[in-house]
Amino acid sequence: MPPARKRPRAYDPVKTRAAVLAQFGEIRQAVRGLTPGQLALPTGLGDWTVRDLVAHIGTALTAVCRLLGEPEPARQDARPTDWPAAIAADAPAIAGTAHRLAEDHPDLDAYLADAERRFTAGLDAHPGTRLLPTSAGALPLADYVVTRTVELIVHTDDLNAAVPGLDIPCDRQALAAATRLLADTLAAKAPGGSTEVRIPPYAVVQCVEGPRHTRGTPPNVIETDPLTWVRLATGRLTWADAVAGAKVSASGGRADLEKLLPLLA
Repeated sequence: MPPARKRPRAYDPVKTRAAVLAQFGEIRQAVRGLTPGQLALPTGLGDWTVRDLVAHIGTALTAVCRLLGEPEPARQDARPTDWPAAIAADAPAIAGTAHRLAEDHPDLDAYLADAERRFTAGLDAHPGTRLLPTSAGALPLADYVVTRTVELIVHTDDLNAAVPGLDIPCDRQALAAATRLLADTLAAKAPGGSTEVRIPPYAVVQCVEGPRHTRGTPPNVIETDPLTWVRLATGRLTWADAVAGAKVSASGGRADLEKLLPLLA
């Protein structure tokens, strides 16, 4: 008999909203102190400068407002775990928008403040069940807001990598939601029960087709910390480099995710 299909993970909309706003607030506070020289620094994202990256971060919230302005789909046909794979197709448009927004908004703090205001107004005006026509398919508003934690955590890390000493902290709830969504995405991409991926303290998932363990320690175990997992899942860190740098522990013949990563490019 095949194993019972697991229910999709549920997220508390109130906690998710708070997490998104907390992480966005950390970014806003850090950006206020950036000098023109720091804003002109390169990032690890192609030809993006720090200014381009900050402008793009604003769209993590304004995307919600834009989608709320579109006609509501008739029915839900996607899950949050479909979202990471859909991002790659949008990359060229995303880059062009980031460059344009960076030029159009010299006052980045005012731009981010407006993005936050519009985001909160949108959430106040619509129920979490309101469907949005996202690039991954029709998703409820509450589910789409969960994807915003991935955007904000990933780009917080990008900013920290680009600007020495910036050290923007990661909100615990935002990091937890981002970690869980990306872990669940891996499990959906490679369904199975032969390998257990542990990302303490936030997530444990089983994946990869093969023999399924039923008790005791599974034969294939992978363990890493949340931020390393986010970097692996989004292509900021390769599997080979993570293993070589002891950022990941992997035991068992099926404990290799190299061909499954990244989940989001």
